[in-house]
Amino acid sequence: MKNAGRNVNCPGMNNTPTSFDVVVVGGGPTGVAAAIALAQTGASTALIARCLPYADNRTTALLGATIDFLERLEVWPNCRNEAAPLQTMRLVDDTGRLIRAPEVKFSSAEIGLDQFGYNIQNRVLMAALEQRAAKLPNLTRFDDEATVIEPEESTAAIRTAGGASLSAQLVVGADGRQSPSRKAAGITVSRRDLGQAALTFNVSHSRPHRNISTEFHTPSGPCVFVPLPGERCSVVWVSTPDQAARLLAMKDDELSETAEAQSHSILGRLRIESGRHLFPLTIETSAPFARHRIALVGEAAHVLPPIGAQGLNMGLRDAADIADIANEARATGEDPGAPHVLRRYHQARRADVASRSFAIDLANRSLLTDFLPMQLVRAASLHLIGVVGPLRRLAMREGLGPSWRSHAR
Repeated sequence: MKNAGRNVNCPGMNNTPTSFDVVVVGGGPTGVAAAIALAQTGASTALIARCLPYADNRTTALLGATIDFLERLEVWPNCRNEAAPLQTMRLVDDTGRLIRAPEVKFSSAEIGLDQFGYNIQNRVLMAALEQRAAKLPNLTRFDDEATVIEPEESTAAIRTAGGASLSAQLVVGADGRQSPSRKAAGITVSRRDLGQAALTFNVSHSRPHRNISTEFHTPSGPCVFVPLPGERCSVVWVSTPDQAARLLAMKDDELSETAEAQSHSILGRLRIESGRHLFPLTIETSAPFARHRIALVGEAAHVLPPIGAQGLNMGLRDAADIADIANEARATGEDPGAPHVLRRYHQARRADVASRSFAIDLANRSLLTDFLPMQLVRAASLHLIGVVGPLRRLAMREGLGPSWRSHAR
């Protein structure tokens, strides 16, 4: 495995028909994590994904149990030193409206934690995942794309662009928003355009962030500054599509000044680093999450806006659950791709995905609305969270991961 952002070394193509317990389609963080988790259970596992340099400079806040999962995968020790701990989270109402919410501050120490989690560049996380995957003898990597996925009665058949023919009892679709695996399973997806866009970029700054993540609530969406190692932060700026396009088109100096003004100079002078990404925001949910020997994980199963740092954390919970459920099935002699096993996976994930989607959508709508009673409810709710200790601590714990998750199945 080479350094983050450079080309990775992957096994050569195998052009002979090959049978596996599980085939994972898709090589993003969720897909590679799922492949590792499944292989660690002893299942013969194939990962079909192109080995491409991961040059994306976006970051992810990894929260709570996600770190525990990466520890179990023996991935976290290889990237922890390049991640920034998140010890305090501030919510600041910057709407300028007549009815505004008070500032709310969440401290990890209040719930007995050193930190809520860590913010890490995705390419660093990917490098650590790839490094671990390369060490597992029962994980075979096909540097290719799945072109045909055909669920059959006892197995699923997969063919790749390079001519490989594979079969597996279970296919894990980690192939993104336009998921071919989802299409092959005949699973429908509901989509709703939020009428917002997110611009992401990284900044360096002259004042220390002190491991504090600050989220400014504006009339068009949140703008959050999340710590990175050193005197750097990642920025996720949600706004209208037109405003986001204007920000994207700015020169570095102009965007630096604009971002500094939005941050109210809490981090001192800002300097924009290279690399910006703009994407429209939607909420998408597949129904069900598994069918016809295919289980969906990550953005193949659900898409959320980058609010509350839930997206990849939920995808990694998908990966952990499908690995556990497939392992339990194999341990009792069951077919891991059987309909009743796939129903267990759907039931395990349904409440988590539905509750997170609802909470994020409600929080976003309450921020955008001009309806005064809703603004009052939002302000009162945040006030209660800020001043009522038990309520605040409950909000913190649930934000890290659903407390009822272990009882979901």
